Amino acid sequence: MPTNTAAWLDGRYSELTVRPAPYTPPGASDLVIRNRALAINPLDTIKQSSGDFMYRWLPYPMVLGEDVAGEVVEVGSAVTRFRVGDRVLAYAVGMEKGRNHAAEGGFQHYTVAREQLTSPLPDTMAFEDAVVLPLAISTAATALFQQNHLGLRHPTSTAGPTGQAVVVWGGATSVGSNAIQLAVAAGYNVVTTASPHNHERMRALGASRAFDYASPTVLADIVAALHGMTVAGVLAVGTGSAEPSVAIAAATGAKRVALASPSVSFATLRGVNLAFVRAMSLLVAGNVALQARCLVHGIRARFVWGSSLMTNEVGPMLWEDFLPAALAEGRYLPTPAAEVVGRGLEQVQPALDALRRGVSARKIVVSL
Repeated sequence: MPTNTAAWLDGRYSELTVRPAPYTPPGASDLVIRNRALAINPLDTIKQSSGDFMYRWLPYPMVLGEDVAGEVVEVGSAVTRFRVGDRVLAYAVGMEKGRNHAAEGGFQHYTVAREQLTSPLPDTMAFEDAVVLPLAISTAATALFQQNHLGLRHPTSTAGPTGQAVVVWGGATSVGSNAIQLAVAAGYNVVTTASPHNHERMRALGASRAFDYASPTVLADIVAALHGMTVAGVLAVGTGSAEPSVAIAAATGAKRVALASPSVSFATLRGVNLAFVRAMSLLVAGNVALQARCLVHGIRARFVWGSSLMTNEVGPMLWEDFLPAALAEGRYLPTPAAEVVGRGLEQVQPALDALRRGVSARKIVVSL
């Protein structure tokens, strides 16, 4: 049996500690991946920084991490899509309720992954490049295609134009960049926001127009660009994205807004203190005001939980029907670009710290 090692979070606000971990065989519909690259997400930094404010069900010690890429070393009895030796990327769901929290966490050498949240990886694609995808693309797909969010038509290799538009506020983010590609693959005209130096990349991903989110006229400019078009929905990504996204929906007649980010940032907070209380107060007050505005305009605005695609048709559509072929044929790009900050599990904590300091149009990655 392989010898496993993990980067453990031993208690509230503690630094990660690298030490031995159990090797867990797969369940019937699972596979075990020998991880070759890991990516860091804001969820990981928030859990470490906020203690038990989020993911209260997780026991200490725990293994964080959602994005893994590597090689299959063992498959469950009911697995049909993979075999030992396959190169794969997967969405690790150890942080979710009802899962094996240690075995299914990403920050370790061997992760148990669900077959339905795993995709084969082309031989030409590096693990470090591919690992930027899992949580971000799952969250984007949840927001765009689940019926309780935007409920858009699903992407295919031959989707024709729908004649409708989708607005992605925060296109340079991990979720935003994936949302642009998915919506375009489903036949939608995508309008997005980003810093001017990212506009060319937004267009390369398929957006028809990109606007500077910091411009004082950005709302008026986007509404003018959408004049005469049916707007199927708005996706809000990034701190402070909810309010302008609802404003765009109200001005264009869109009735659905998917909220992929809270109105305030928790990534830099450490513990429950005055700054934390202030952030929570702003969050609650802002959401009350936001929902009141939505009520006036008949808009449904809901927060997105990326792992919910495990329980509906969006998961199989994305991870089985769309992504494998799209990656193999070069129709889908791993984005944003990986920024490899080190090699080995000992570099996961410095990677978390790097994300807290802030990155732009990059995904922090650790190579194993």
